[in-house]
Amino acid sequence: MYRFLTLASLAVLAACSAPRVDTPAVPVPPPAVTPAPTPAPPAPIETALQAGVSAAPALAGQLGWAQSDPKPALEAFKKSCRALMRRTDATGLTKSGDWDAVCATAATATDARAFFETQFTPVSIGGGTGLNTGYFEPEILGSRTPGPGYAVPVYKRPSDLIEVDLGLFTDSLKGRRIRGRVEGDAMVPYYDRAAIEDGALSGKGLEIGYAADTYELFFLHIQGSGRLKLPDGSVMRIGYDGQNGREYVGIGQRLRQMNALGPGQASMDGIINWMKANPEGGRTLMRENKSYIFFKILTGDGPLGALNMALTPEYSVAADPKFVPLGAPLWLDSSIPEPKAPTGYTMTPFRRLMIAQDTGGAIKGANRLDLFWGPGDRARKVAGGLSSQGRTVLLLPKAVADRLLAGAAATPRR
Repeated sequence: MYRFLTLASLAVLAACSAPRVDTPAVPVPPPAVTPAPTPAPPAPIETALQAGVSAAPALAGQLGWAQSDPKPALEAFKKSCRALMRRTDATGLTKSGDWDAVCATAATATDARAFFETQFTPVSIGGGTGLNTGYFEPEILGSRTPGPGYAVPVYKRPSDLIEVDLGLFTDSLKGRRIRGRVEGDAMVPYYDRAAIEDGALSGKGLEIGYAADTYELFFLHIQGSGRLKLPDGSVMRIGYDGQNGREYVGIGQRLRQMNALGPGQASMDGIINWMKANPEGGRTLMRENKSYIFFKILTGDGPLGALNMALTPEYSVAADPKFVPLGAPLWLDSSIPEPKAPTGYTMTPFRRLMIAQDTGGAIKGANRLDLFWGPGDRARKVAGGLSSQGRTVLLLPKAVADRLLAGAAATPRR
């Protein structure tokens, strides 16, 4: 009995003293997590209608309206009416016939202030503010024929430059155009600035004149029109006759990114001075802007804007035709760099009724405007130094504005 108990006790003790072997735990996978779907990027805003239309204060309530002179704007608007009534409006704001009544009234209007106050309703597009820059009609030294000191060609539009309306192929590309040339059985991009400067168009009889200074001609390209002052003292006026379809790059912005310009040097004259002091860098910089402009000889009034009519200095403005109906009036509240003797500028308020009569390769988006200043030294200085945020009010015929604002009120906010 005692032996049994002893053996049993020993067995229990042996069992207690044996090493413990644990069964390894089976890892439990974490619960599956379904990744949240990536939100689709917002659709790009490509027209004024998509940007949104909202009511703006009446003209009588606009700061500076009572002190302004709207007579030149009325004359410019009368000139625009013919094109305004027949153009297809890419903004989505107006339809065929929307401008007929106000244009008929404008034809006999004599009181400009009363005309604009009674015939139009002011509206804002999008946020209502945007960048204002300036352009002018430069005069540079040139010649009709090449010779000593006149070696930089001014080209007319080449016959092999073609423009394609992509909207003819698919509705999703309506309003979009490309330019290029045919090579073999394919359309390819047109020659860029570097290729043209290296002689891609030489020997084709496209030269309508020759400039004395490559940098001055470069800025005449940016302005889109200008004058060649010929050796005999006469002037040959040239205007925009097409663009190569390549992208525009603002070299002033590139120089600022390079910290190459000091305070007060980010004007056209400051940029030209930098390029002349750094010819290799200037040449490389110019070629970053692949856009190239072709010209035609102008006779009569000018320069001509996108509506093929003479622009009015300080009253004509270039705008994006997808955001402003070309020919429409705009009230602008901005500031300009007024030249201050002997050097420098002073920023002064600029509040004026303008007419959208032109476009520009760099003028894209809502409330982005380029103000035309005409010829002369003051125009050069103001336009060359202008870069301000401005508030823009678009004037639409009353019936059109009522229709748009009623539609905006009925559309729920997303």
